[in-house]
Amino acid sequence: MKIRMTVDMPEGATRNGEPWPAKGENVELPTVEAAHLVASAVAEEVAEDAPPEPRARRRKATENEGEG
Repeated sequence: MKIRMTVDMPEGATRNGEPWPAKGENVELPTVEAAHLVASAVAEEVAEDAPPEPRARRRKATENEGEG
C-alpha cells in the first residue's frame, strides 16, 4: 500500500534499520502497517501514480536571530 507521511518521525526513528521517509514523501509498505499509520494520522493513502509532495524549505537560523 502506498502512503504519504503527514508528519516527521522523531529524530533517529527507524523502520527495519532504515530512517523513516520525511513528511510529504511517499513510501510503499505492507498493507497492515500502512493502514495502521493512516488510522493513526501519521500518513495518508495515495494513488499509485501520485508524485510526492514538494518538501518545504526551511531557512537556517543565524547566530544573531532574535536579538535586537
